[in-house]
Amino acid sequence: MNSNVSKERPAAKVRPAEIVREYGPFAGSDKVHGVTHDGHNVWAATGAMLVAFDPSNGATACTLDRPCDAGTAFDGTHLYQIAETRIDKIGPKTGAVVASIPAPGSGSDSGLTWAEGSLWVGQYRDRKIHQVNPDTGTVIRSIESNRFVTGVTWVDGELWHGTWEAEESELRRIDPQSGTVLDRLAMPSGTGVSGLESDGADLFYCGGGDSGKVRAVRRPKSSS
Repeated sequence: MNSNVSKERPAAKVRPAEIVREYGPFAGSDKVHGVTHDGHNVWAATGAMLVAFDPSNGATACTLDRPCDAGTAFDGTHLYQIAETRIDKIGPKTGAVVASIPAPGSGSDSGLTWAEGSLWVGQYRDRKIHQVNPDTGTVIRSIESNRFVTGVTWVDGELWHGTWEAEESELRRIDPQSGTVLDRLAMPSGTGVSGLESDGADLFYCGGGDSGKVRAVRRPKSSS
């Protein structure tokens, strides 16, 4: 397993995050942990229930009663959901768990996304992102961050992660080989980021922790 230490280069830009819309809180829940996007709906993990909503109008499309206390991902067919010490593979129409693998952090995992045939798992306090075999749970490699890692997402070959410490949160783009910080979006003070997913285009969706909200943030154009 390779481990690369992150170093924030002086050229890393810091800019305010542009929040373009907020969703929630959702009926029956007051927290949002993981988030993902299935190409149409956004899914929010609220603790005991996954909520899918239409980001164009905020209307709830469906709910699944599944334990969901951290990151969520979608591989084009199935949802993946961190539930304590495991990652469940879930049918999005039925909510049935079709497989489970051990989570690499054994309960300290946070963000989750799908890219390049792998799951990418944020490990919060250990400040790491793991590339994980989705069939076995084996860690393929790890990237170290210099901040706590919450949500994780890939878009157009860019690796982004959320971070949340005290009252400060950011979205950070990092080099997927070295972990070097390339770009930083600062969320407003007091705004948490508990999950992160791209829509594959111009927006990020950010879980808002105890606010019970999901926030859409404009994705900036690459600067490097």
